[in-house]
Amino acid sequence: MTDHTHADTLRTPIVAVLGHVDHGKTSLLDTIRGSAVSEGEAGAITQHIGATDIPLDTISGMAGELIDPSDFDLPGLLFIDTPGHHSFSTLRARGGALADIAVLVVDVNDGFQPQTEEAIDILRRTGTPFVVAANKVDTTPGWNPQDGEPIQRSMEAQSERAKSMLDENLYEIIGQLSDAGFSADLYWRVQDFQKNIGVVPLSALTAEGVPDLLTVLMGLSQRFMKEEMAIDVRGPGEGTVLEVKDERGFGATVDTVVYDGVIRNGDQIVVGGQNEPIVTEVRALLRPRPLAEIRTEKEFEKVGEIGAAAGVKIAAPDLDQAMAGAPVRVVRDRTVDEVIEEVKAELAEIEVDTAENGVVVKADTLGSLEAMANALREAEVPILRAEVGDIAPRDIAVAETANQDEHKAILGFNVDLLQNAESDLENADVKLFKNEVIYQLVEDYERYVEEKQRAQQETVLDKVVRPARFRILPDHTFRQNDPAVVGVEIIAGTLQNNRNVGYFEGNEFERVGGLSGIQKQGEDVDEARSGERVSIAIDGPTVGRDIEEGDTLWTDVPEKHAKILEQELKEEITADEREALQGYLETRRKRDPFWGK
Repeated sequence: MTDHTHADTLRTPIVAVLGHVDHGKTSLLDTIRGSAVSEGEAGAITQHIGATDIPLDTISGMAGELIDPSDFDLPGLLFIDTPGHHSFSTLRARGGALADIAVLVVDVNDGFQPQTEEAIDILRRTGTPFVVAANKVDTTPGWNPQDGEPIQRSMEAQSERAKSMLDENLYEIIGQLSDAGFSADLYWRVQDFQKNIGVVPLSALTAEGVPDLLTVLMGLSQRFMKEEMAIDVRGPGEGTVLEVKDERGFGATVDTVVYDGVIRNGDQIVVGGQNEPIVTEVRALLRPRPLAEIRTEKEFEKVGEIGAAAGVKIAAPDLDQAMAGAPVRVVRDRTVDEVIEEVKAELAEIEVDTAENGVVVKADTLGSLEAMANALREAEVPILRAEVGDIAPRDIAVAETANQDEHKAILGFNVDLLQNAESDLENADVKLFKNEVIYQLVEDYERYVEEKQRAQQETVLDKVVRPARFRILPDHTFRQNDPAVVGVEIIAGTLQNNRNVGYFEGNEFERVGGLSGIQKQGEDVDEARSGERVSIAIDGPTVGRDIEEGDTLWTDVPEKHAKILEQELKEEITADEREALQGYLETRRKRDPFWGK
């Protein structure tokens, strides 16, 4: 066993930056990049595809006295920056998150927002260590900016008022972290970073506090990840696809983060595809040209090989079915079949359980597809089909086959509707939901289902015969027959016109006739509610022979209606209607226990 802890075998830790949409993720990355460029000569920063590599000496230059470079044998930090994927924290490497460590950016004035909560969920699920960047401290009223300074020195330069306002906001964030189940504190108070989350106040605008963030990230990586950073430098490369892109002159390419070993031009590789793993050969490894040469025509330069950790664009035949989030593996000294099995096994971990019926789910990466599936499982929404990619005509066709109306839906996370699918959607009975926040997408869908069910219940409720119990008042016979007209009081329920009515003789229901009119204070009405006194016209009976003053009558509720009322609409009807229904059912069931069941 060779000793893996030499600096030349330690790879750069991969850092993911995530957070709510306008809390400053991108500007924080730009600031780190910008200060890095001004710190080293421009040449010191290698441009990567979808990532920025900041070497240790540049970090130590930016962090000043906060860092002693001799404490570290890790080569620096690799920031992944795929702004389109706030969900890319779910990109995976060997069953874990692709990122070794994460920065959760939170606007110090705004606190936790939907995507913050979502990011926290992902970090918790993948067990990724993280620090919180409390951004925008410079917007504190009365703030006196100290450009690029460590945050504690910057805080000493503030008025008492500004300092206490900032403290209040910071403690609010620490409280929200605690609600989410993480014990946290300002980073300089944290003793054990494995037990507590460090909060770093900073400003992406003035770069104050940025030295602290880099210091904390370096320290965390060095202390807790050194073992994981030890890799076989010359071993077969392994990586994760960030994005699949068409490049002029190269066809479909995959932007990949390599986290282990080395990929060489000409290597045979296996890449996770939408149907089967893709076996192909590297035609070119592409990197952005150094900043100094940006004036040249071609934006990429070819490199012969690339070692972990790095971002690179791989050009190879047959990559158009590749998937964001899928594994990339170099075959080298193994059989192709072995590597195909490995890729399949990794993809199988992400398989989404699908059901016979349910909704169609599309997401931008495998990781976000998995996160969507988890959220829907918690909401008990079944999934018929789940795939990575934009919404295509066949997705609409599949959604239309759902046998329940509410499942004729497509939930799209971070994806577009392809142009050739637009007219299909207009002509199809399919509802499309799109959102950049997973749980809002799920909530929008749940709200839609609830409204649909409510609307269905309302139409059913309009047609259902409502239960009512009422009493003929003494001395209120206005006409004896053809039709009989009597004054009644409704005891419970709703008496509706044009319904059949009757009474119970023992447990037998005797129908006496049908209502042909209800009058309230001389006005014709369609119904009368519990407690009201009205006069009614009944076709059929004669007062004094078939019915008597003082009799209690009931609306004749058909068995099918009674069943719907009891089983589906119980919550939708009023308490006194429930009472009337209960009495009616109890009497009916004395004779036939299964009546209306």
